[in-house]
Amino acid sequence: MPHAHKAPTSTARVGLNLAAGGPLGAIYEIGALCALSETLVGIDFTDLDVYVGVSAGGFISAALANRISPAEMYDIFITNRGHSVKLEPSQFLKPAYREYLRGAAAIPELMVDAFWQFITRPREVGMTGALMQLAHALPTGMFDNEEIDRFFTRVFSANGRTNDFRQLKNKLYIVATDLDTGRSVNFGDSHHNHVPISKAVQASAALPGLFPPVEIDGDYYVDGALKKTLHASISLDEKSDLVICVNPIVPFDARLAPHGHPDTRDRLMRGGLPVVLSQTFRSIIHSRMRVGMQSYAHIYEGADVVLFEPSHGDEEIFFSNVFSYADRENMCEHAYQHTRADLRRRADQLAPMFAKHGITLDRTVLEQERWLSRKAHDRYWERFDTRPHPTEGLDKLYFALDQLDHFLHAESER
Repeated sequence: MPHAHKAPTSTARVGLNLAAGGPLGAIYEIGALCALSETLVGIDFTDLDVYVGVSAGGFISAALANRISPAEMYDIFITNRGHSVKLEPSQFLKPAYREYLRGAAAIPELMVDAFWQFITRPREVGMTGALMQLAHALPTGMFDNEEIDRFFTRVFSANGRTNDFRQLKNKLYIVATDLDTGRSVNFGDSHHNHVPISKAVQASAALPGLFPPVEIDGDYYVDGALKKTLHASISLDEKSDLVICVNPIVPFDARLAPHGHPDTRDRLMRGGLPVVLSQTFRSIIHSRMRVGMQSYAHIYEGADVVLFEPSHGDEEIFFSNVFSYADRENMCEHAYQHTRADLRRRADQLAPMFAKHGITLDRTVLEQERWLSRKAHDRYWERFDTRPHPTEGLDKLYFALDQLDHFLHAESER
């Protein structure tokens, strides 16, 4: 695996914001960060001024703030070659037995209450309304997320790392949503920095329906992405001159898919309810993120925000299970190669911007053929008849269409 540059760090204040995206999103972000860390000279991703993470991006931000490099994360979380701790995906997929037992224990009382409401107020409540009382017995999450806290307690307590926000050299914010108020809470600020980092990660990743809300100091918290996707304003409020953002979840545009069927009008419909819901979810959060990104240029004059994300025509990302841990090496390789291709395509635009902040874009590294692992490399390319060269016309066309879509959307918002 290629190693990042060892070079003096930038004198500018740099923030890193990592968005949500489930296990798939975390895998994508690790691959993207591996590409960025080896290509950007003058920046150390384990020594940035501000880290902000949401949900899956929370634990990666926390790992970086704890001086765990993208290459080390690849070994720990992707290949299981880490010496200090091993990741077993099954440990995060244990049923939430306590939630199931709580619901089962409540059924008798709820049945009595439903029956009583029906016989005393039949016209007002009705049979359906009475039976809705039983919904209170449903578990608030399918899987037990306590293991998230336990696992990252072990990770952040080994090799001189810390599980305490107050002992970190640089700023770290993990964003969650207060279930009772709907407001965002930044764990790591002066009001919440006493909470262990691992517990904050657990709260930020508590996606409703998948994991139960997490209780901290008497309040309950759920996924931080419910309010915003990136929360880049946190880094900008910390006076960052440059904010690097990685967002792994984008809506799919079948017209841009290079391997799609010619008739794409009903392609997503044929995928059934899960695909329709996935597209809806991605479209909502991505549109919300775009609105926020467009406002930063006016509110934070002089600061630069750069976003890295998959292509809207990326079938590999869209049709993968967001909550799957399988095939981690291939997906991470995919993110790595896509980010390198994105850097090549935008090099003329990005190089001057990075240079303003004392960072050099190493074009020599970008033009080299590199991969994270030989095994992932062989599996990655065997899906294609030929290896596409980064400067091929078709590759540029997809990027140009993607950029045109961004431009037209921005114009329509004005």
